[in-house]
Amino acid sequence: MKLKFPLHFQILLALVAGILFGIFFPHHVIYISWMGDVFIRALKMIIIPLVLSSIITGVTSIGNAENLGRLGLKTFAYYTVTSLLAILTGLFFVNVLKPGVGADLGLVKEVNNLQMLNDSFGQILIKIIPTNIFQAFAENSMLSVIFFAILFGFFITRVKDKSKKILTEFFEGLFDVMMKLTFFIIGFAPFGVFGIVARQVSESGNIIELAKSMSIYMLAVMLALGVHGIITLPLITRYIGKVNPLKHFKSVTTPLLTAWSTSSSSATLPLTMQAVEENGGVSNKISSFTLPLGATVNMNGTALYECIAAIFIAQAYGIDLSFGQQVIVVFTALLASVGAAGIPMAGLVMITVILSAVGLPLEGVGLILSVDRILDMFRTAINVWGDTCGAVIIAKSEGEKLKV
Repeated sequence: MKLKFPLHFQILLALVAGILFGIFFPHHVIYISWMGDVFIRALKMIIIPLVLSSIITGVTSIGNAENLGRLGLKTFAYYTVTSLLAILTGLFFVNVLKPGVGADLGLVKEVNNLQMLNDSFGQILIKIIPTNIFQAFAENSMLSVIFFAILFGFFITRVKDKSKKILTEFFEGLFDVMMKLTFFIIGFAPFGVFGIVARQVSESGNIIELAKSMSIYMLAVMLALGVHGIITLPLITRYIGKVNPLKHFKSVTTPLLTAWSTSSSSATLPLTMQAVEENGGVSNKISSFTLPLGATVNMNGTALYECIAAIFIAQAYGIDLSFGQQVIVVFTALLASVGAAGIPMAGLVMITVILSAVGLPLEGVGLILSVDRILDMFRTAINVWGDTCGAVIIAKSEGEKLKV
């Protein structure tokens, strides 16, 4: 009988092994730290084509959807507002708890490419528009790449059917290939984590501080997810949607538990649609548009998590982000969420996008990857909860009689 350990267990074992190696063999870390370097380089390699293809594919699928008029505007308004509220909630808790501030982790990295360091917010918005898109690709200017991808995807839906079909199929094929490649690279995550953690531990030597910071970091994420899921979304559902949030929660318990256990909103989608229609009374017209779209572009929990993770990594490396710079992190998380939900291990890919956008060290991924699986379960449940709330709110606004 062949035993196969899930990837998150492999990563956890690699984390423990890296800590022990860094403590007991600090002078030999040089022989294994290359694994972390190779893993980070591989992640950097796939960021641009993965983000480009995922966002273009997501935007073209949205543009081709039926009834994109009034229903589409309501759906996008809901997704944008709730995602922004989620990110701002995460921003609040990470600044209040400051999990990475004052921790003696020994993480020192020369950061010369903090692109937004000397720019005003207005200058940053102007620079989002690339003068040369290929230069933006080469320089990893993620905000420019995301901006271009959204525009390109939108205008694919406005060309002749023949061109639209060719381009849509091309980027869908490219996205499929990039997903396969991403799965392949993610498979080496345990080796990458082993190399990264061993080097960080050997340089800092302060395991207690590391454990303390990670505990506060997890607390910040859980508190922010709790506030968004238990307070923000129910209040919107009750006072804007005129729907009883407690009754609605009971009607979607099964998909929420499934999302929590599988950490996959896409895999949960059939159960989500069934629960919203049969238990909530939402019509198939509404659910078949809002829920698949939500599984693609609406990820409240993940966007919140990425905002906290990026600022935590900045704090851990001693990089002080001003309010304006943190706004750029928020803006990037919001833009990156357009296509990230369809990406395998969306959390890892999104955080590399955000770190690249603001010039923060990608090595910080090693800090958060060790606890990613636990947090992934909760943020996925919040993602699905946000989708279901959107479905009933929009159905109510369309005059449908619901069971909740």
